[in-house]
Amino acid sequence: MIGQFLLTFREVLEAALVTSIILAYLVRTNRRHLTKCVWFGVSAATMASLILGISISLVYGFLSESMQVLFEGSAAILAVAVLSSMIFWLATKGKKIREEVESRVEAIATRGARFALGSFSFVLVFREGLETVLFLTPLLPGDFQGTIIGAILGVLASLALSYGVFVVGMRIDLRKFFYFTSVLLVLLAGGLAGYGVHELIEYAQFAGLDLGWFGRYAYKLNIPNGSLFHHKGLLGSIFAVMFGYTVSAEWGRLLVHFAYLALALPLVVRAYQEK
Repeated sequence: MIGQFLLTFREVLEAALVTSIILAYLVRTNRRHLTKCVWFGVSAATMASLILGISISLVYGFLSESMQVLFEGSAAILAVAVLSSMIFWLATKGKKIREEVESRVEAIATRGARFALGSFSFVLVFREGLETVLFLTPLLPGDFQGTIIGAILGVLASLALSYGVFVVGMRIDLRKFFYFTSVLLVLLAGGLAGYGVHELIEYAQFAGLDLGWFGRYAYKLNIPNGSLFHHKGLLGSIFAVMFGYTVSAEWGRLLVHFAYLALALPLVVRAYQEK
């Protein structure tokens, strides 16, 4: 639930950030009448994200066991790819996000293109919604209740923080905030990458494929299913989502997990340390 909370919290906060930039700029440039277009785009993006999440869940229920395994593995790998691209985009371009968004809004508002402004808002918010759906999809089958609760709490917490920052005027170093949450998301993505490979290895077994050493177990811990420290237990599940912990892992899973961390963590840290 913690991982689901963190990702939802981060993504909704990003959506709130860009929305606030657009609204504040329109008000500051005496274009308050165009804010309705922005809210329309935000509402449509939110609804589209919910529909996408529900549709994926419904489709998953009709798949065979082997196809469910393939679906979870593919969704996890896709989620890691999309999440990673957005982490690095924010790390490298985040310092100029206000200028970039405001310049786009100015160009659109000058033409008086209401539909274009709504579409621009839709794309920015739906991008965050798509990331959230992709990330939560592979976690939903294994922990439906925890995923839903974590997502709801993440939305509520991000909206509360957004209200404090953008309405009340609460001071917070957003760059430092996004730096620490980016590091945590890289850890989450590393575990998710390993999990995706694990599911794909299982699908290969369903298909009768021999992956050699890549699909063989690197270790198996003698921890029973009912233990708190099992990766589905109360404590183990937290480490499973946050760090990719599991009581057994194939060599392929470990290789991909640690290779991702070895590549992504230094890049993120370096990007945020650059002035």
